[in-house]
Amino acid sequence: MAKAAAVLVLVVLVVAVGGASAAQCDASNLVVCAGPIVTGAKPSAACCSNLRAQRGCFCQYARNPAYASYINSANARKTLKTCGIALPRC
Repeated sequence: MAKAAAVLVLVVLVVAVGGASAAQCDASNLVVCAGPIVTGAKPSAACCSNLRAQRGCFCQYARNPAYASYINSANARKTLKTCGIALPRC
């Protein structure tokens, strides 16, 4: 159920981003990270690669109340750390 909620949140994110920034911030690429963000499982190489590609969008995602709790979660921080990505300062 939680994984389905995370996927739903990421789909909502894609719709919310829209417009010109959608070309840069494509949250649908983060669906592969739903498991690690929700459960704390080890992220796949595809997840880490997609997180690196979306690095510039993290603050934008974190400010949106619809999915901030996922982006700001301990599991999201753990996923970034496991992928070797620095936590953004927003």
